[in-house]
Amino acid sequence: MLKVLIPSILLFASSLAYGQVKEGLNIDLSTLKKTNWTEQELSNAKMLTDFVQNLMNNHNFEYIIKHYNNSAYVQHNRNLPDKVTGLVDFLKEFVEDYPEYGYDVKHIYVDGNHVIFHSHVTLHKEDRGNDQKGMNIIDTWRIEEGKIVEHWDSIQALDLSMRIYALVNGGNIANSNGVF
Repeated sequence: MLKVLIPSILLFASSLAYGQVKEGLNIDLSTLKKTNWTEQELSNAKMLTDFVQNLMNNHNFEYIIKHYNNSAYVQHNRNLPDKVTGLVDFLKEFVEDYPEYGYDVKHIYVDGNHVIFHSHVTLHKEDRGNDQKGMNIIDTWRIEEGKIVEHWDSIQALDLSMRIYALVNGGNIANSNGVF
């Protein structure tokens, strides 16, 4: 009996551990895309989905530098530096403090060369799906000649800790591009 029970327990425990390691947020474009998008708009949405998935959820910064570091990338969030390298450097430090940081995309809108993601961002896995925790973020990117060239965002802190974080970090100006 123990010969069967012990391996079963070990198999169950290892499958739980494996599931936890693999658990992450994935942007499912097939459920978020709209039927009225043109082929170009779908292509733009695919590019931004790949960019955001690898940057915000996978934290695969080498991939981002390799595939998206080919444009000027003007940042209109005054707390972030310009260029893809500036964004990657910021997020590298951020995910050291918050390794469970996740970006759960709820809606994607595309209008020509502008792609908008409406997302629920959380710092901890246990807060995912809880709209009382984290941040409500609307990101807008502009694409030109197949490259991401501009980014704007609007951020709403949903809980006290995120409001305090936004208040403390809100005064750090990293670029002079203006918000509009």
